[in-house]
Amino acid sequence: MENLNFVDYIRIYCRSGNGGAGSAHLRREKFVPKGGPDGGDGGRGGHIILRGNRNMWTLLHLRYHKHLVAGNGEPGGKQQSFGADGEDLIFEVPLGTIVRSEKTGEIVAEITEHQQEVILLKGGRGGLGNTHFKTSTNQTPRYAQPGEKGQEGWFVMELKVLADVGLVGFPNAGKSTLLSVISAAKPKIADYPFTTLTPNLGMVSYRDNYSFVVADIPGIIEGAAEGKGLGLRFLRHIERNSALLFVIPADNANIKNEYKILLSELEKYNPELLDKPRMLAITKCDLIDSEIEEELKKDLPNIPYEFISAVTRRNIDALKDMIWRTLNPNIND
Repeated sequence: MENLNFVDYIRIYCRSGNGGAGSAHLRREKFVPKGGPDGGDGGRGGHIILRGNRNMWTLLHLRYHKHLVAGNGEPGGKQQSFGADGEDLIFEVPLGTIVRSEKTGEIVAEITEHQQEVILLKGGRGGLGNTHFKTSTNQTPRYAQPGEKGQEGWFVMELKVLADVGLVGFPNAGKSTLLSVISAAKPKIADYPFTTLTPNLGMVSYRDNYSFVVADIPGIIEGAAEGKGLGLRFLRHIERNSALLFVIPADNANIKNEYKILLSELEKYNPELLDKPRMLAITKCDLIDSEIEEELKKDLPNIPYEFISAVTRRNIDALKDMIWRTLNPNIND
């Protein structure tokens, strides 16, 4: 059964805390009958804060907490004592999370780094106590400011997977099998389309203790950019990858044409995706002989490519070398 714990889209309500009211207290002590105002300020309301966590990979934890409310500030007291600030509500999200205002669609926050914090909603300011309103003509003000109301709103949170390389291809192209061979990831693998319904991440070990992250993006179908299948959900995960590795099986009738279709879907969705470095992995080469392979080489896209086989592990190291060179063009081998 496909893992249902991967949640990459959620709608959530947030409300920051109200500010505490200022105090209008007048000092009254024995032998000090006219002590004047001594009311303290109210505390600010709690903020709603997002914090990035590189160890998280899904928004599942927010599915069952769709109303996030921060604490209210305490009112001010006598003897100019300030009210306590409301408790901030900090909730952690995976890297690559984007938050949009449901009302305007505007991006209001974006988390891309570990421990990065963004105040989504500020708490209301605490009201000023009556000591701030004392003047030469009004030495005993009997009023103070109320605290400000907190902010509230509905937000849409989207997760776009962060990886060095995104695997792009049609369903059943061998992406999951490739990821399982080059990394320790264990995606679901079967001989039918749409085996993968959620992105899978794998850490690939390279030479000299280097490594890079590969994302197995669920298969794209023609028309995905117009929303066919689950195209829009799949395509948004490609936006955050540093480079794209197109995966096309060797038994395909026209590799170059399939590459053009995939490229076209990316361009329709977001033309900026074409600015990313591109590579080609021609999989399932154990199904063809050397003569067919030479014929295929005559009509391939003008990008770096490797003929590989996940079954026999042919050219897997060469594929890693190609990816590493693409990710690090300024580093000599």
